[in-house]
Amino acid sequence: MNSTAPGGEPHHVSVLPDEVLAALEPQPGQVFVDATVGAGGHSRLLAERLGPAGRLIGLDRDASMLALAGPRLEGRPATLVHANFDELPDVLGRLGLTVVDGVLADLGVCSDQLDRPERGFSFGRPAALDMRLDVDAVPGPGETAASLLRRLNERDLADLFWQYGEERFSRRIARRIVETRRLQPLQTTDQLAELVRRCVPRQRPGGRRKPPIDPATRVFQALRIAVNDELGALDRLLAALPSCLRVGGRAAIISFHSLEDRRVKTAFRDRTRWREWTRKPVQAGEEEVTRNPRARGAKLRAAVRLDPQAPQTTQDGDAGRRTFGSRA
Repeated sequence: MNSTAPGGEPHHVSVLPDEVLAALEPQPGQVFVDATVGAGGHSRLLAERLGPAGRLIGLDRDASMLALAGPRLEGRPATLVHANFDELPDVLGRLGLTVVDGVLADLGVCSDQLDRPERGFSFGRPAALDMRLDVDAVPGPGETAASLLRRLNERDLADLFWQYGEERFSRRIARRIVETRRLQPLQTTDQLAELVRRCVPRQRPGGRRKPPIDPATRVFQALRIAVNDELGALDRLLAALPSCLRVGGRAAIISFHSLEDRRVKTAFRDRTRWREWTRKPVQAGEEEVTRNPRARGAKLRAAVRLDPQAPQTTQDGDAGRRTFGSRA
């Protein structure tokens, strides 16, 4: 791993920790995968439950996150692997495994990534428009957000902002980007954020409430998804997941926007493979959101792997489903 983690303790606070443990029910001696290690918060919780006889396999496409998580998992039965979660079948094969007892994937970007301006994920401080999650990828880390903004034509930019960011003013923003780059390409996060803000109508005077998010948020989300092929990787993970879990094994996925959540919901409603463990997505309560505002958009869905050979009628029904009380 060539990247190094930022100094000090991780800033990231894992979302829905109690709900993750309730959904996955890790037991001593089992083998679990945290497919998105991040700063290691969820990984540590799982490893503690698995005990010395168990095994936690942690994946992350960002090598600097593995370096950050390593000290938090020291002395616990954890194996960390630099890989994207859609590589899970290959990773298990290299480790001599065919199936595991549980898989967790938290699809949110780690706070320690967002808070590092040089990564270009956030527009809070000026930085280069990078947004690549894996800067150590082989054979290469891929195209940056700045390069994408230079290369795509107006129509493709508008489609990207609409499809991946659900941005209502996508055409107006794309037109302004093309006009601007004829004079000078966009290079920094603050340049792009200011351009987007100028394209989105302001709230009328006397409005009762402020806009809930910065106007640039959806465009930044769309670019990050495109740069890292996040939805493609999620589709590949969801397709591979059933073959990676033993019968009765559990999967839990935390998403942060509707594009991800719809995919997870559709996959877990395949009754030939899964029994849904959650009727509705589990969300953070007021106490957690107050403590960790980034938990506000988190949605947890969980499911149990069915036996493909067993009659479907013996596996269907509501048995074992959870609603987690008021959070459902």
